[in-house]
Amino acid sequence: MADARFEDAAEGALSLRAESPEDLGVIATLVQDAVLPITEIVWEAKARRLALLVNRFRWEDKARAEAEGRPFERVQSLLVISDVTRVASSGIDRADRDLVLSILDIAWEAGEDGVGQLVLTLAGDGAIAATAECLSVDLRDVTRPYRAVSGAAPVHPE
Repeated sequence: MADARFEDAAEGALSLRAESPEDLGVIATLVQDAVLPITEIVWEAKARRLALLVNRFRWEDKARAEAEGRPFERVQSLLVISDVTRVASSGIDRADRDLVLSILDIAWEAGEDGVGQLVLTLAGDGAIAATAECLSVDLRDVTRPYRAVSGAAPVHPE
C-alpha cells in the first residue's frame, strides 16, 4: 500500500523560488529548524544542482494552527539550489550515514560578476557552502502536512 503522504501534495502546497537575497530570506525562515538525514543531500555535478529533502515545520501555518487550536504540522519539502559549480562542507562527518542535520539559516554571499556562495548554517557548527553562478533556489512541498511529533512549534529564545 502506498504512503498517502507521498501522493500529490495537499491543495495549497508551498512552492517558492528565490532569485534575490530578500526572496531567500523568506525561504530561510520557512526551513529554519528543518531536519534532514545526510543521505538526503544530493549533489548532481552534471546538472549543476544541489538538492536536499528536508522535513520542515510549517511556519507559514503557525498562527492559523494556534488560532484553530490544532497541532502544529510538518511537511517534507525539496530544497533545490541551481547553477551550482562547487559544494563544500565543514563540521560535518560525511562518513556518518546516520547523521541528521538541522538547518539554522540560509544566506547568500555575493561575489564578483554575480557568482557567490549559498551557505546553509547547521546546528552544531556545521555548514554547507554551494558556489553558484547566480542565486536560484526553489522550495517545494512534496508531501501532505502531518502532525509534528510534539504537536507544538519550536521555541526560540529572544
